[in-house]
Amino acid sequence: MPAVKIGVSRQVVIPKNVHDQLGLAPGDYLEVEVRAGKVVLTPKTLVDKRIEKRLAEALEDFRKGRTYGPFDSAREAIRFLRTEVRKRKKSKAS
Repeated sequence: MPAVKIGVSRQVVIPKNVHDQLGLAPGDYLEVEVRAGKVVLTPKTLVDKRIEKRLAEALEDFRKGRTYGPFDSAREAIRFLRTEVRKRKKSKAS
């Protein structure tokens, strides 16, 4: 287990092998707690990364004009979506 040094402003650098093993990225959050006199860092997800990725993809689709609608009502939008789902199921079955 590598040792780390506390910097001037209480910063601690996480060793690369630990960083990579946990899949951490700049900007990620860690929960800090003391257990039995030891500092424990636990990766914390404030926003589910899968959701974040899907939202980024949706925003990119919107920017590129890959949208549907506008719809005059929620009922009309739901009807459209159900029709699209049926079409996609048929095309996958073929």
